[in-house]
Amino acid sequence: MSTTPPKPSPSRRRDPKPDWLKVRAPGGARYNAIKHKMRDLDLHTVCEEAQCPNIGECWSGGTATFMILGDVCTRGCRFCAVSSGKPVTIDWAEPARVANAVDHMGLDYVVLTSVNRDELEDGGSEIFGRTVKAIHHRRPNTLVEVLTPDFQGRMECVHRVVSAEPDVFAHNVETVERLQRTLRDARASWKQSLDVLEYAKTHTIRPHGLTKTSIMVGVGETPEEVDDAMRALRNVGCDVITFGQYLRPSPKHHRVVEYVTPKQFEEYHDRALELGFIYCASGPLVRSSYRAGEYFLKNYFEKRQAS
Repeated sequence: MSTTPPKPSPSRRRDPKPDWLKVRAPGGARYNAIKHKMRDLDLHTVCEEAQCPNIGECWSGGTATFMILGDVCTRGCRFCAVSSGKPVTIDWAEPARVANAVDHMGLDYVVLTSVNRDELEDGGSEIFGRTVKAIHHRRPNTLVEVLTPDFQGRMECVHRVVSAEPDVFAHNVETVERLQRTLRDARASWKQSLDVLEYAKTHTIRPHGLTKTSIMVGVGETPEEVDDAMRALRNVGCDVITFGQYLRPSPKHHRVVEYVTPKQFEEYHDRALELGFIYCASGPLVRSSYRAGEYFLKNYFEKRQAS
């Protein structure tokens, strides 16, 4: 009888990460102050819930992405670390608490995102709108980016968020068209996401309002499929795109097919600008809400207002 141990299942094997994906553990006075403030106000951040590798860099620099509408999602996408299940009831005081935190932290650029709340008639869009307005009321010069669900394609919900006048409306397509069914919940789709981005772009009220999306790579896509995705996104007027390496949250999630090289990320960046995106953040550790992108967009709006 052979004594050779069985090979681990491909779905559970953890390949070593390349050096370019290694980051320092988060810490520091500013990081701890933000963490305590979030707990004091009973707020959630996608930085923590999605296990973002940039949490130390962003929080130490005074930037955070607020996750409103609770921390339990009604969907079960196969790439996402956020818990799925039955969400809690709506907290109508949350917009005021978020605005209070933004004011207390003195933030110039704020990102608001949320879990999917498919059980709600408005998909949570009313809370999105109220939170944007509350921040603008407390800090009129703070730029607000929203990163929304697809609201199951209900454009009246998208309109409700756009009407609150966020500076940037973001919705992530997550992956190329072929892999939508593989990674995303069945209630999401490539066309539905494109429709949301197109509606937001054509109905924006905020002067110079931008639309934005993000694509994870390393899940089995080809460069040709990424190029097709970029061209489709430009066709619906998407202004900003980010690319980042997919990192598997747990053995239960979709496996990492490939660790994309920094050189390939550079090629995606250059191609995005060639196709007409006004900004592209592309790198192994880049996430949709990324500080470098926020700095660019802040400068973009300042220049637009001065012209």
